[in-house]
Amino acid sequence: MNMDNIALWMSQPHLGYLEIARTCGVKSLVLELEHGTFDLATLDQFLAYTKAIAMPTITKIIAPNAESIQQALDFGSDGVVIPHILGVDHAREVTKAAKYPLTGTRSYAGGRIFGYTRPATDAFEKENKRTKCYAMIETAESLADVEQIIALETVDGLFPGPSDLALSCGRGAYAFNDADKSDLKRIAAAARNAGKSWIMPAWTPAERQFALDEGAELLVVATQTMTLRAGIMNTISALKDEKIVA
Repeated sequence: MNMDNIALWMSQPHLGYLEIARTCGVKSLVLELEHGTFDLATLDQFLAYTKAIAMPTITKIIAPNAESIQQALDFGSDGVVIPHILGVDHAREVTKAAKYPLTGTRSYAGGRIFGYTRPATDAFEKENKRTKCYAMIETAESLADVEQIIALETVDGLFPGPSDLALSCGRGAYAFNDADKSDLKRIAAAARNAGKSWIMPAWTPAERQFALDEGAELLVVATQTMTLRAGIMNTISALKDEKIVA
């Protein structure tokens, strides 16, 4: 594994932060729309920039619907993470919008992804292969059907939502305990057995080692706010070491 398999989680559309992350060696991003501050205009501008600098970017969309999926992909996202998926029937219906016919039902929109020109006949098949659709497994219903969900032609991989999954299963706060690990192992095994990928939100060393052991393709290792807080705390710690502050 190298930096190509490491991503940061961004919830605020700050281009300066992106530039700093890139100069530090970060090569991939996951954008958080559901709980973040991106609107359509800032998402469009942000994805134009990530495309221009060839930085792979996956977008966790606002809701499991066709409009949210298509807007992210049309603006240039390399993939979508679809939240709030229930059982396999729901997943089948929702994920259709991530792929052009005849695989799915994604509607054609010209523009950035086709170089602002008329697409060639094979462009839609190529785009279906290039862009990725990740089903977010964060409900008890989606976990129960995870093996069927990953088998769908319109689903390229899985993305667990550990905190919401623990809540949905009645365990309260996610703690990366044995029950949480069991769910994550089931998700990883489902992806592996289907010959598809999975992404792990891995905020701690223990979670990162788990993700490596279970064959995650991409590790999302820190949020935007986590890195900002760590930088500020490191500065304050240095000031204390230098006896400048108590």
